[in-house]
Amino acid sequence: MDKSNVELLVCTTCKKGRSLPEGLKSPGQVLFDNLVAAEVPHGVHIKSVGCLANCSNGCSIVLRAQGFWSYVYGNLDESNHVETILEGVSKYRDSDDGRVPWRERPEHFRKNCVARIPPIED
Repeated sequence: MDKSNVELLVCTTCKKGRSLPEGLKSPGQVLFDNLVAAEVPHGVHIKSVGCLANCSNGCSIVLRAQGFWSYVYGNLDESNHVETILEGVSKYRDSDDGRVPWRERPEHFRKNCVARIPPIED
């Protein structure tokens, strides 16, 4: 697998199950902006996506790559989990197939995996 094609998808419409006053950025957009401003691991591409349908469970992200298992993580805080996400995406990128051993995942990832999706087979 070409480890320069890992995608980190961030739900930028997430409002964490709340209504927001007009003109305020959504928590999902803030998370996206914070990740874009961070030092993202080599080979990781951050993409903004619309609703991931996990609205009442904090901000959500997806880790995916061709030939890898995909993961959806939720209950993420737009400010406090940037380093956790970057650690998790590094371990994901460095794995053989996206499956990072449970004990090696960031603690938040261990407890907040919404879904694990197998790779599409050729």
